[in-house]
Amino acid sequence: MTGSARGRTGEYGYGERVPLVAAAVCPHPPLIVPELAGAAAPELDDLRAAADAAVAGLYASGARTVVVVGAGDRTAEPSHPFRGSFTPWGLPLEVELGGSPDGDTDGGHPGLGADRPPGDRAGGDALPLSLLVGAWLLRRTPPDRPTTWRMAGVAADAPTGECAAEGARLSSGSAPQPWALLVMGDGSACRGPKSPGYDDPRAEAYDEGVARALADADADALLGLDPVLSGQLRVAGRAAWQVLAGAVRAAGGDWRGELSHFSAPYGVAYFVAKWVRA
Repeated sequence: MTGSARGRTGEYGYGERVPLVAAAVCPHPPLIVPELAGAAAPELDDLRAAADAAVAGLYASGARTVVVVGAGDRTAEPSHPFRGSFTPWGLPLEVELGGSPDGDTDGGHPGLGADRPPGDRAGGDALPLSLLVGAWLLRRTPPDRPTTWRMAGVAADAPTGECAAEGARLSSGSAPQPWALLVMGDGSACRGPKSPGYDDPRAEAYDEGVARALADADADALLGLDPVLSGQLRVAGRAAWQVLAGAVRAAGGDWRGELSHFSAPYGVAYFVAKWVRA
């Protein structure tokens, strides 16, 4: 599914053009890591392939920095280099992004996140699951040019206005060179009696609305997601998607969306999408 929309000013008042050139949306279930999924790994092969293609698309956009956004306990930027482990999910697999022997480079846009107070920075080993899976995805598809990284955690229960403002802050803090967003987040976890949140008849309509918004690059629709309903449906991506919407509004211009994957194999909705300047 594809669509297009215009990034525009609205109630949050953003409209400054900045060099955000592309965004990708991916989910962050632990089972996306084949070693964690074990014998069930083939069940998510299509999801992994779509996520890998989305990451490759970010690199192909010409972005020199990729900013990973995902929900966690609080709004904070992990310190560099970015490290984490899947040990809490049953696998002693460590992931490091930035400053490794494999070619990841230090640094990045000097202003991107630099205005965060020192006391509001989380340690490199404290990556929430969303950012950990984002780092793992970026390691799977190495860039074909020097690329730098930033990570931004957003509180899962942050109000819509704060999420949109965080997206605008990321945009306004960027240096004048192309950058892209990798936005991590799952949909509802209430699709059927075997889902983590049991069954909720509202879940399917909610996820269909998110799918349309991602396919149409519809920032307004993402900003219209209700935090209360999202919490009731155990949606892990709402806050991060609204950061994306705020960043696109701040960037301005016309955007085109494409939804390349939408499934709910374990009662949890997974989306993969890409947004690029039209």
